Amino acid sequence: MAETTFDGGAQAAPHLRRAALAGAALLAVFAVALFAGARYGVLLAIGLGFGIALEGLRFGFAGPWRALLLRREPAGVLAQLLAIALVAAVAIPLVSSGGGEIVGAHAPVGWAMVGGAFVFGAAMQVVLGCGSGTLVNAGSGNPVGLLALPFFAVGSFLGATHLLWWTELGTLPVVALGGTTGLLATLAALGVVAAVLLALAPPEARRIPRRLVIAAVAVALLALANLVVSGQPWGVVYGLGLWAAKGAAALGADLSGSAFWSAPANAARVEASLFTDVTSLTNIGIIAGALVVATWRAGGLSERLPRLPVRAWIAVMVAGLAMGYSSRLAFGCNVGAFFSGISTGSLHGWAWFAAALAGSALGLRLRPLVGLEARR
Repeated sequence: MAETTFDGGAQAAPHLRRAALAGAALLAVFAVALFAGARYGVLLAIGLGFGIALEGLRFGFAGPWRALLLRREPAGVLAQLLAIALVAAVAIPLVSSGGGEIVGAHAPVGWAMVGGAFVFGAAMQVVLGCGSGTLVNAGSGNPVGLLALPFFAVGSFLGATHLLWWTELGTLPVVALGGTTGLLATLAALGVVAAVLLALAPPEARRIPRRLVIAAVAVALLALANLVVSGQPWGVVYGLGLWAAKGAAALGADLSGSAFWSAPANAARVEASLFTDVTSLTNIGIIAGALVVATWRAGGLSERLPRLPVRAWIAVMVAGLAMGYSSRLAFGCNVGAFFSGISTGSLHGWAWFAAALAGSALGLRLRPLVGLEARR
């Protein structure tokens, strides 16, 4: 009898850990709602939803782009385009008629923006994680993601500090497609890209798995919830830069010399709690949601430190820094520029997509050179 009781307790332990973690996540949502306000609690819950959907349904950006470039498998990218189309169908009319209460992810196309997107695309393939992917990887215990994340934050902070200098190299006026015409043009462009990808794919790869369709719908619904609750599209990069800015300020750094961080809105956020910053809350939620899924799936984090050469770990740190810096110049990562930019009608989202995809092709060639995988 004693032996049976012992085995039952051992089997129950993972379930207890899972329940405790899920309970802690819900408790965090209620705590933020209580002390910061209901709106901020809801945003943390939305972030948790993103993390659960991204990790649980294996929906991402860097991996599908890799599959597309190496094997012409478009399923993951088609799922991204589907999610963007679903969001655009609601977001573009909302932004057009919102009277400024709901804003789009609109930014200008410029030299720094295009170059930043290219560098970001290369760097994200080195670490196999975009902005949201790095958060998910860190939350699930992936050592590469855990190492890249703080460098991403520092890079975002530095990129914001130098942003004015880079934008002065030249930008075009902001072009944002709105109203019915803008929506139809966006949906048509997404359809054309999807048709091209399907035409180039091997016959056996011309299908989106059910899991990815469900993931695309879930991510789209969460992105729309984020838009309505926060009044702005889903983003990642600003929150990470803010974390580093708050750290720098806590260490005594004077941010008044930075045109970006001394701007009234940004200076106020540096002083305020992270739990009242929209992007920080969803970022924290993504990390926590991925942690919940990873723990629930395995009963605990099981990622082991990979056997990589020293140059590979150095490359991860450099790539993380480059991702943060370049994404700030590009006005966002796969989420803030590509996903949210296109889904709210911004032309820069399309320019970002083209430049980052080209950069990804370079990044895939860099991985074996820095020891992150065997040469093909």
